[in-house]
Amino acid sequence: MKEKCDMLLERKFELIQIAKRAERDGLCKHKSGNLSIYDREHGCILITPSGFYRADLTEDDIIITDLNGNIVENINQNKPSIELMLHLYIYEDRQDVNAVVHTHSHYATAFAINGIKIEPVATEAFFYGEKMGLASYAKPGSMDLANRVTIAIRNYDVCLLKNHGVVTVANSLESAYMKAVYVEDVAKLDYLSRTLADTKSILP
Repeated sequence: MKEKCDMLLERKFELIQIAKRAERDGLCKHKSGNLSIYDREHGCILITPSGFYRADLTEDDIIITDLNGNIVENINQNKPSIELMLHLYIYEDRQDVNAVVHTHSHYATAFAINGIKIEPVATEAFFYGEKMGLASYAKPGSMDLANRVTIAIRNYDVCLLKNHGVVTVANSLESAYMKAVYVEDVAKLDYLSRTLADTKSILP
């Protein structure tokens, strides 16, 4: 029992630190986005709460559920992320995934809004596999959205959500987060390169 409690505390700390990085890096501004970890050994999913600035998060704010969405621990009685079902569906469908990161980063989301593929224009794209899925629009927090994202990300580690944002997955939270970082970096470079392509080169 003590081992499980120590593990959960470590997982909570990890989740909070990455969530704070996401806010500092501009990937999850103004209480947007959500992150989770799945500890398959103990059947516990730790997820960020709804409506919190990441800088204000404490270990007692993190919500723990099982794979069916039943609350296992909610010390501060917070509302779970609106996208809890999205995370649960992915974990059930992808046995290789132990972390899900959902961001609203601006450049990648701009591509998602327009349904435009982010081209792998820079080497950073290798870190997330270059290719990605695109989930058509569905209401945030709905089972319809959870279904669409789960299908769209089944063969990739990145999915753009139409008019919404980005989801990245990996075996670890650090890896899932870095994929979100690289997706945003490549999206920005792709956007800038498309813009510059319309200007006359000054190089010989």
